[in-house]
Amino acid sequence: MLFLLNDVVFDLDAACPVTPADARRFETLGLDYVLELGCELFAEDPLIHRNDPQRARRLAWLIADRSPHVNAALFAAPQAGCAPELVEPRFCALPAMVMDQLHRRASTGKLNAVAADKVVWNRLAA
Repeated sequence: MLFLLNDVVFDLDAACPVTPADARRFETLGLDYVLELGCELFAEDPLIHRNDPQRARRLAWLIADRSPHVNAALFAAPQAGCAPELVEPRFCALPAMVMDQLHRRASTGKLNAVAADKVVWNRLAA
């Protein structure tokens, strides 16, 4: 399964980002808790999806595991070190064709925040 986190496409099927023991530990975490965790991570580092892709991939896996129809998430933090309450999360379910296109663009280095925004989030449109 492909998952877009901000402007990075993760292939969650390539290798499970968590061990079976961690997966069991995470079973009790609800989606609300995972979203809080995501907001905390992005409040600390708004570029965590680039700076620490392993942690970001685990977050993507947790979101997809808790909400299987979601394959894209955006965590918009105004600045590093901000309060987690200021991080705006967004989620959506993108068609497979769109995810494949985003994955191809990412693999050629042509996917960035502006390109992802134009295709998915439309935050910069005005």
